[in-house]
Amino acid sequence: MNRAYLSLPATSIGTLTDADLFGRLAAKLPFALEPTQRSAWEYQIQHLRELAAGLPEAHAFMEFLIPRMGRRADLILLTSGVVFVVEYKLGARQYDRSSLDQVYGYGLDLKHFHETSHGLPIVPILVATHAPHDDGRMLQWDDDGLAKPLGVNAAGLLPAIQSICRTHARQPIDAAAWEAGRYRPTPTIVEAAQALYRGHAVEEISRSEAGAENLTHTADYVANAIETAKRDKRKIICFITGVPGSGKTLAGLNLATARQRAHSDEHAVFLSGNGPLVDVLREALSLDAVARAKEAGRSTSKTVEDRNAAAFIQNIHHFRDEALTSSSPPNEKVAVFDEAQRAWDVEQTSKFMQQKKGQLGFSMSEPEFLLSVMDRHDDWCAIICLVGGGQEINTGEAGIEEWLRALERSFPHWQAHIPDSLAHSCRLADEVTAPALHLATSLRSFRAERLSDFVGHVIAGDAAAARQVKAALASFPLYITRDLDLARRWLRSKRRGAERMGLLASSNAARLKPHGVFVKAKIEPAKWFLAPSDDVRSSDALEDAGTEFDVQGLELDWTCLCWDANYRRVDDAWQALQFKGTRWQAVNDEARKAYVANAYRVLMTRGRQGMVVFVPEGSEDDATREPEVYDAIYAFLVECGLEPLA
Repeated sequence: MNRAYLSLPATSIGTLTDADLFGRLAAKLPFALEPTQRSAWEYQIQHLRELAAGLPEAHAFMEFLIPRMGRRADLILLTSGVVFVVEYKLGARQYDRSSLDQVYGYGLDLKHFHETSHGLPIVPILVATHAPHDDGRMLQWDDDGLAKPLGVNAAGLLPAIQSICRTHARQPIDAAAWEAGRYRPTPTIVEAAQALYRGHAVEEISRSEAGAENLTHTADYVANAIETAKRDKRKIICFITGVPGSGKTLAGLNLATARQRAHSDEHAVFLSGNGPLVDVLREALSLDAVARAKEAGRSTSKTVEDRNAAAFIQNIHHFRDEALTSSSPPNEKVAVFDEAQRAWDVEQTSKFMQQKKGQLGFSMSEPEFLLSVMDRHDDWCAIICLVGGGQEINTGEAGIEEWLRALERSFPHWQAHIPDSLAHSCRLADEVTAPALHLATSLRSFRAERLSDFVGHVIAGDAAAARQVKAALASFPLYITRDLDLARRWLRSKRRGAERMGLLASSNAARLKPHGVFVKAKIEPAKWFLAPSDDVRSSDALEDAGTEFDVQGLELDWTCLCWDANYRRVDDAWQALQFKGTRWQAVNDEARKAYVANAYRVLMTRGRQGMVVFVPEGSEDDATREPEVYDAIYAFLVECGLEPLA
């Protein structure tokens, strides 16, 4: 894979004509050259000649891929042992925050995920070509050797680089070895969806070793199964399982985008019952599409892009409800069901259909009904079920067994492709076992690979095992505090660039209200996850807390989990409670106990880079906030390895 469209030492740039340089760039472009891109490259080529003359020892990379963000940096210069990441904003007259965050994000991506950049000083620079000159800004460095982003105008770039090199010069960087360094990016699901929607391949935006290979094998297997079904006019269902954080949703998005690009007549769709996830992804895709169109000088509107995103990512319940109004087959021939194990059982589906939809006598589970909808196609169709586990948080979630029972009971003519892990769950009439359908490699954040193990032991009440895993999480900060304002200050001190931070709390954490955390005040997930930092609705404002229902399937970089008395330690074990009226009541139903445990499991695994847990002190004057209850929670979490925040 070519990381950069153009890679040249400064001494070679003067020997090539503008047409040579432009031709090399254009030859790598995977889509039609837009007029705005042509103008940008023409300007940057002229500017590159000036830089090369003033920095004869430098090596230049134009259009360098930043995988996690699915974008390309305009220019990277290696000189005097320093990595300069340069982003141009042609015609810009100011250094706006979003552009500074963008180039800062490029620097963060290199620092965290590019093996040969880990130990090098990295300086992100925004070139706002027509901005006023400002030579008063001092270079500031983060602890890991990444500088805060600088803003310069066109004339100020070369002097700024020369000044930094005089002060911070190190051993020269071997450009070939640097470029060949392994990339191990771990995009958020929002970043991944945007990159795939733009046309990037999954191997470009995911970690470059076993994880991406595993995802590619899975994608190839499912694509071949779909093509065979089309040829043979068969109906198939594929189940994709995986370890926590292995990229099941990424695999589903990759499949849906790939089918849309290459087989638009199939109307491939990504379906999820997770309403907030659907809202956030749709909004992210439409905002990104509008921004890209504006950069390219193309005409579009938010309304048009909202419609396009809505056709690609749909709420499974809307898909289901539309099928109730007609007996015709749906437009979609390929349907990807995210978190398929969370589909409703017969009791919950029937209750909902009769009470909310007026479907008297309805007696199918959600899996059986969805299969019946796709079965309306006369010739072929394909369902891909993405199967997770351990995060059931809603009443009536049936698990994957209901899909298998529905196939066995009502759809024996369907061919089921299942991973080894499901091979003995149910014997189907037409069953194909495929190891490629299990994702065995975690793609979690570079810092959080063992976080799910740690959380599993905490929820299981095994402090010794949790503490042992915590020792392997040295690069993932895990703190605990009794002071919410201190937790907020810590989050703000850690967040950089476009990283996200936020408060989290259980949906029944009713007695956090005295601390200003009111879980009954509903957030707008799309605004909470995507709005800029200065928007009070944003997670970054640290005002509103997201609950397990808001954040399941999504992530933040830095989190504060506000822990209430609804999940407390009693007699060396966890006890689940719910707050009703004026007091706490014990939860006795085993399924509901599991929902409370899973709520905290979800909340504890939303952070990509670090987490602090806030446990209130309680109040002697409030029977619903007994200090000894919170003290026991705090003591156990410290025993598990969480460090008190100084």
